[in-house]
Amino acid sequence: MKAKLVPVYFPSKDKQFQKQISLLNAELADDAEIISPVALGDSLPKEADAALFPQILGEAYTMWEELEKISKAGFPLLVITSDFATFSMWDWEVNNFLKSKGLSLLLPHDLENSKKMCRMLAVKKEMTQTKFRIYQDSPGEGMQSWIFKCFYWFREECTEKIKNKFGVELDIRSYTDFAKKAAEISSSDVTAEWKKWDFNTAGMSDKMIDNAVRVFLALERDMDDESVRGMGINCLNESYCSNTTPCLAWNMMYEKYGMIWACEADTVTLTTQYLLHKSLGAPIMMTNIYPFLMNKAATAHEKIPGFPAFIDNPEDYVLLAHCGYFGLVPRQWCTSWACRPPVLAMVNEESHMIDARFPEGPLTGAKLDASMDNMFVTEGDLKGYVQYDESSDCRNGGIWKVKDGYKFLDKVYSHHMLFLPGNHQRDIATIGKIFNIGMDEL
Repeated sequence: MKAKLVPVYFPSKDKQFQKQISLLNAELADDAEIISPVALGDSLPKEADAALFPQILGEAYTMWEELEKISKAGFPLLVITSDFATFSMWDWEVNNFLKSKGLSLLLPHDLENSKKMCRMLAVKKEMTQTKFRIYQDSPGEGMQSWIFKCFYWFREECTEKIKNKFGVELDIRSYTDFAKKAAEISSSDVTAEWKKWDFNTAGMSDKMIDNAVRVFLALERDMDDESVRGMGINCLNESYCSNTTPCLAWNMMYEKYGMIWACEADTVTLTTQYLLHKSLGAPIMMTNIYPFLMNKAATAHEKIPGFPAFIDNPEDYVLLAHCGYFGLVPRQWCTSWACRPPVLAMVNEESHMIDARFPEGPLTGAKLDASMDNMFVTEGDLKGYVQYDESSDCRNGGIWKVKDGYKFLDKVYSHHMLFLPGNHQRDIATIGKIFNIGMDEL
């Protein structure tokens, strides 16, 4: 899906306007479709995703209210005026003036930045045509209900806010019925499917593998709506519904279909993950955060004796762990990856989990808040990994250093957080401008 950009011209436009459109048609061909121009003051076509300004002229100072009308109608103002498919230095003057009037321009500084903005605009449109399929029956009522009843993503209010903000609808189906369908898949189909894959399944029994492949085939056979672009299963809270976990199936679904998933049917995580991954094309995963400052409140949950004692300034460190390991992540993004037997006591003994590692180095954390109008984002460093013995629920966790552990505690929204290798805070801020999401930065 490409972004549709409608060029907007000022009354005194000249030949440079059409010349710039021709240039942008060539440079942005893979990411944007430039439609017929309109005069500033005329209505923009509904199919447009943004107003494109190939020229910025002095009339902007007297016609700023017309620009304001475009912005208030929901069209971002994208300025690409240079011969290099970026904004021009002279645009700063107009930008500064429009800022004083409460307007915000999108000003890409290089060609790749322009392309990124087009992709973000396309994702904004795509999300209005997207469904997330969630498998659950009685969310919050099952295993560890005293914990799961605390989670906002199970609330109807949360579902409504996702719909109102992004246009995404939830398609909820029974987890019990889904598990039954998986169990009914023939052994011959499972064997034939497994021959197509080559995963590291060290330590897993044939039954564990068989269970995992059945979930994948059941998900694949349930793909009856092309608008479903994200999925989730309430796999821990309602773990009694199935004899396995969906971890390997999610990897298979991503590798084969590019399907985005959410652990524990966390729809706020799913929305954040979809938004960031589709907009940036960057690797991304969800995991639990355990700030060292939380001390025993965190270590007791993971059944570990304590955090690593050899670290300087421990108040600025966070343990990253989920379901026994670092977190569920597709293997193509990892420095190491293996499918292991289960760790958590709350899942079936014939389940499994992924033991994976991101590359060490810069690691950006982000998450939408409950309103869907703000996103917490911060850059840190993945310093390494720590292992605990088999009595723990953390066999291989990540060690992440943040800029200020105390401020991190004050700002963070949830125990679930999304992580992207590299430094992405600036690009995520651009997503915020396009989607009208405030950035709560650390």
